[in-house]
Amino acid sequence: MTIERARELAAQRELDLVEVAPQAQPPVCRLMDYGRFKFEALKKEKESRKEHNTINVKEMKLRPKISEHDFQTKFGSVRHFLHDGDKVKLTIMFRGREMVHQEYGRKLLDRMAEELKEVAIIERTPLVEGRNMIMIMSPLNKKHAKGDQHSNDRRPTQEVELTVTVPEQEPGEDAGAESGSTDDHAEDTNP
Repeated sequence: MTIERARELAAQRELDLVEVAPQAQPPVCRLMDYGRFKFEALKKEKESRKEHNTINVKEMKLRPKISEHDFQTKFGSVRHFLHDGDKVKLTIMFRGREMVHQEYGRKLLDRMAEELKEVAIIERTPLVEGRNMIMIMSPLNKKHAKGDQHSNDRRPTQEVELTVTVPEQEPGEDAGAESGSTDDHAEDTNP
């Protein structure tokens, strides 16, 4: 169809006429909401960047002489972190003469690992660094992407592909008057 007819059709549907294949003979244009297209492309790029930074390391600090109720509370928090897909760094802090009895800290970390074996694996075994004993656990399942939870589009995207015929320019006509690009927003886009 001619450029004029394509422009009229775009105006009737309140869409933009975007040239997608200028080298094709005849050039191919698409009727689309260009602002929405750019917005969705930006949103997809943002989502892909968000998925790359998904692994967080949460830290839970414990003491060797922790009571049973405190252990269960911290155990619940660690389990929650692992279900959310985050790694957990368990730190046993020793003070004073507690350094002599590091086996209590190791027993505590072993107990935590044993109770969490169905949801996590030990990424780094217990290791003493200064006055702290550290163990890192990572979840068995991957973290879920936040963009997968909901997908509600306000209105369906309307796209129509057109083949536009450009009339041959006569010698002496201004080449910039009709350049085949029919919209202020016209770009090479490959949706």
